[in-house]
Amino acid sequence: MDDGYRDRTAFIRGAKDIAKEVKRHAAKKVGRGMDKVQDEYTRRSYTRFEQDDDDDDDDPAPRDGYYQDPANDDDKEGGGGGASSDDTEGHDEDDEIYEGEYQGIPKAKADGLSKGAGGDSQPAAAPGYRDLAAQAAERHKDQEELAEQYEAILQECGHGRFQWTLYFVLGLALMADGVEIFVVGFVLPSAEKDMCLSDSNKGMLGLIVYLGMMVGAFLWGGLADQIGRRQCLLISLSINSVFAFFSSFVQGYSTFLLCRLLSGVGIGGSIPIVFSYFSEFLAQEKRGEHLSWLCMFWMIGGIYASAMAWAIIPHYGWSFQMGSAYQFHSWRVFVLVCAFPSVFAIAALTTMPESPRFFLEIALRSVSVCSVLKRGLSLFLSLSLVVTTIKTVKQLDELVELDADSGSWHRRWRMRLSCLFHRVRNNFLQCFSPEYRRITLMMMAVWFTMSFSYYGLTVWFPDMIKYMQKQDYALRTKVFVKERVEHFTFNFTLENQIHRNGEYFNDKFMNLKMKSVLFEDTLFEECYFEDITSSNTFFRNCTFVSSLFYNTDLFNYRFIDSKLVNSTFLHNKEGCMLDFSDDNNAYMIYFVSFLGTLAVLPGNIVSALLMDKIGRLRMLAGSSVMSCVSCFFLSFGSSESAMIALLCLFGGISIASWNSLDVLTVELYPSDIRTTAFGFLNALCKLAAVLGISIFTSFVGITKAMPIMFASVALGVGSFLALKLPETRGRVLQ
Repeated sequence: MDDGYRDRTAFIRGAKDIAKEVKRHAAKKVGRGMDKVQDEYTRRSYTRFEQDDDDDDDDPAPRDGYYQDPANDDDKEGGGGGASSDDTEGHDEDDEIYEGEYQGIPKAKADGLSKGAGGDSQPAAAPGYRDLAAQAAERHKDQEELAEQYEAILQECGHGRFQWTLYFVLGLALMADGVEIFVVGFVLPSAEKDMCLSDSNKGMLGLIVYLGMMVGAFLWGGLADQIGRRQCLLISLSINSVFAFFSSFVQGYSTFLLCRLLSGVGIGGSIPIVFSYFSEFLAQEKRGEHLSWLCMFWMIGGIYASAMAWAIIPHYGWSFQMGSAYQFHSWRVFVLVCAFPSVFAIAALTTMPESPRFFLEIALRSVSVCSVLKRGLSLFLSLSLVVTTIKTVKQLDELVELDADSGSWHRRWRMRLSCLFHRVRNNFLQCFSPEYRRITLMMMAVWFTMSFSYYGLTVWFPDMIKYMQKQDYALRTKVFVKERVEHFTFNFTLENQIHRNGEYFNDKFMNLKMKSVLFEDTLFEECYFEDITSSNTFFRNCTFVSSLFYNTDLFNYRFIDSKLVNSTFLHNKEGCMLDFSDDNNAYMIYFVSFLGTLAVLPGNIVSALLMDKIGRLRMLAGSSVMSCVSCFFLSFGSSESAMIALLCLFGGISIASWNSLDVLTVELYPSDIRTTAFGFLNALCKLAAVLGISIFTSFVGITKAMPIMFASVALGVGSFLALKLPETRGRVLQ
């Protein structure tokens, strides 16, 4: 850049003029040029060229096909044609802008490739070519300089109306993630009846959401570093809302399972993209605090889901059906309502800009840095921003222009996808490069231990509460022995009873509900059963003589080692031949989830206020240690109310660990691999959640010692490893 452009006003004006020229030229040739570039990118095995922008002042003349500095071209205008477009009259063919120049792609010689001794084609050697190690070192230096300049711009802009607007918009996306976690658990007590779900089917439906989120976190995290944070978030939320909508209408178990899987894949990109996106608009002194405030929307999502479940699902009048094939019950209305945060987030996100930091890292060249920064920061922040000279990062890999027209459209798309896959793969491998290998392995351990203990315990708590309820219910069972009943009509509810060695003669069981009733070694003679609805009701070693069953759900599996003599079944009820839990348990699930989610509010507030004061590592390690200590109190939870209180205590303490872990992950990785690393770690988190849930729930009703021991050890290991990580408080966002 020559001296005339060092003045700020002149620099911005000149950058705009250059950008217009590039835009006009690119409109004609960018499509054909990019197709050629991507084909050649795969065919020539990523041939590397160097673009040495820093030496423009010392060597203004074009060097062996490298593009000229636009400023120097302007000086030549009128004397030799300069660097004009094809539409400019009197242009010189040697100085003509070709298809790849707007990307910094070196222009090939007339003969294209030089011939080696063996006749093989070799890329034309460029003076000043340096090895990749030197380029990587220079790139690292440029990244540090760029980070400092970008931080200075953010400091000058301050924290204004735009950041608060973006805070609420991204909060809706994070709220949608919180809702997704609770949806399946809330609808299971009702959906199991409509879909006739066995215990194994219910377990798979509970885990499929985590598996989908695991895939989505890795997929969208990797793509967000390539095609943009905003665009990826829009796509992922759209997938989530579409399949959440479909899941409220589908009838079969397999289609519902598929829809919830794809809905989880969509929402899986929310957490890694949201935190990375928001952090790139925040200055360092308040970054930890505002990211912690953002975490509060996950809690709001849980509260929203609990409140909507409580308000909608019990209202069975909110339903309709078309014959016996299609049923739309109230729980489907709840599933539909749970898609609203995602839909609102999509609508609001369309008004937000892409992250300028992403543009600087991936999509920019020097001619458009200033205009993009002004559009992405000054316009939306409503602040006056004068952009000084920005140091752009040197690219290690440049694409090479093809000399021939590309093939068919499907070949072009295949090449584009292949190039995108290789870039995502290289970004992922960079997380394990020598520079970041230790950090990544340590973060993997911390994420895994935190997720294993947190999700395992939060699912184990409700299961333990339900187990305690069953034990208390069994203690209140009434037992009737050797009772003899004749000519009596049973038209009331029989619940939680055991009848042994009884005799029933000419009795009528009409319009009767039987819940958790067991008949053992009992005789029924000339009895009449009509319109019976039963749950967990069985007849063991019973004898039925000349009895009639009309419009009942007493299917064969309810008669265990029983004899039926001259007995008839007429018009049995249609439906699922399985027993289900009590509806009152559903209310308990809503209530426990609501209290557990609300209990994290104090932890959210404390972590937000102290995050930038005591540091991320102290917050993470301290909260993990306190969570580990709180696990030992679980052994004293011998009642339902005590378990609920301990659940609230554990959730309120552990939320500070999650907030600090999110902030730490954002700040430990540079912008070009930030969402890739975050997405990978979040995917590992969901895998640990699946393992924790499966292991912890297997001990329900057996022992409390093993889940407590597993959780305590995992949290202790996580807090120890967290102290080995570098502190990022006060660090410029790389």
